Amino acid sequence: MPSAARRGYGLGSVATGAFGTVPGLLLLPYLTDRLGVAAGLAGLLVLLPKLWDVVLDPVAGRVSDRSTHPGGRRRPFLLRAGLALAVAFVLLFAGPTSPTGLAATWVVVLFLVCATAYSFFQVPYLAMPAEMTDDYHERTRLMTWRVAILALAILLSGGLSPLVRDTLGPTWGYRGVGLFVGVLIVLGTLGAWWGTRLAPARRAATAGGSLRDQLRIVAAERDFRTLLLVFVVQALGIGMMLAGVDYVARVLLGGSGASTVLFVCFVGPALLVTPLWQRVGEARGKRAGYVWGSLLLGGGALATLAAIPVGLAATAVTVGVVGVGYAACQMFPLAMLPDVAAADTARTGEDRAGTYTGVWTAGETAGLAVGPFLFAGILQVGGYVSSTDAAAVQPDTARLAIALGFTVVPAVLVALSLVVLRRSRLDPRASQG
Repeated sequence: MPSAARRGYGLGSVATGAFGTVPGLLLLPYLTDRLGVAAGLAGLLVLLPKLWDVVLDPVAGRVSDRSTHPGGRRRPFLLRAGLALAVAFVLLFAGPTSPTGLAATWVVVLFLVCATAYSFFQVPYLAMPAEMTDDYHERTRLMTWRVAILALAILLSGGLSPLVRDTLGPTWGYRGVGLFVGVLIVLGTLGAWWGTRLAPARRAATAGGSLRDQLRIVAAERDFRTLLLVFVVQALGIGMMLAGVDYVARVLLGGSGASTVLFVCFVGPALLVTPLWQRVGEARGKRAGYVWGSLLLGGGALATLAAIPVGLAATAVTVGVVGVGYAACQMFPLAMLPDVAAADTARTGEDRAGTYTGVWTAGETAGLAVGPFLFAGILQVGGYVSSTDAAAVQPDTARLAIALGFTVVPAVLVALSLVVLRRSRLDPRASQG
């Protein structure tokens, strides 16, 4: 495959990375500390639109499977859904800030629109690698580009968004974030749509039957079930950590710009280590790389509990370890997913890659959505004080809740995922087309 096609495909991660990161990082603080919504209710408001995506993602996958558009089975969805997502995201933070009920309703409705558009972008986007190449290692190289660009997108969107918010102040800060991220989504959308125009796209026969039939076939695939379960459990932990970054920085570390520092340490290592993880995958296999990355992810999260009382520098180091593992836990499962889908096509002669990625994206969405909800629940139990006053003092129980929700609980979730992964017989090498 031409390297230009890999880069073009990877550019779609600018859109997915920006939207997948910023709401998880700032939407909960926006609700609790800008709109004054109670932490438990705020967590529910963030969760509900994402649950809609869980239902919609398999539908989006089946719709793209059946597409007969002359521009390709998947690519036209990127342009339409991506531009719609950008507009909706700008409006998400541009609504009223009072009264609280009206403001919260605005957020829920616009986030629901965002989630719908994102589903019709992300699902066809993830289905493309299974149709772009039959080569086992080529899919790893394709995902190396995707994860590297994803890391850069997450770094830019997640690292700069808090700075945009803080620089522009309470009135225009979040609106500035909406506009900034909206521009990133447009750039990623246009880059992926244009960059993949010459990419190979083999077209097997569309799988027949209803959506229910296709879901039943996908659910019966053991390798897929195992891979999905591991990924979703880890997404829960990652979602909790993303939701907790701003709280750890503001409440526990209290340093100016601490949120940006931690976020850069979480995501930044992927820019350096993703090519190294690619070599690990080629030498040892994708499953082995996934296990090693998971160990670093969980171990780094647990070490962060001890680092937080020491200060920002120590916390940045342990969060950096988390970031090294996070890169592997993004690259390897996404490189293994098209292996499974392509093996199914080779075995049956039918293409249901969109259905596979629809179910996959539904699982990922659920994990990343429930993660902040769990974190918000821990804050509620800990007695976190939601207030529009930035100087509000948090009780010790709330500070402990923030620390545990950011470190111990994610580490336990990763450990559970490792039990499934290490005991499985998942061997994607057998899935070469």
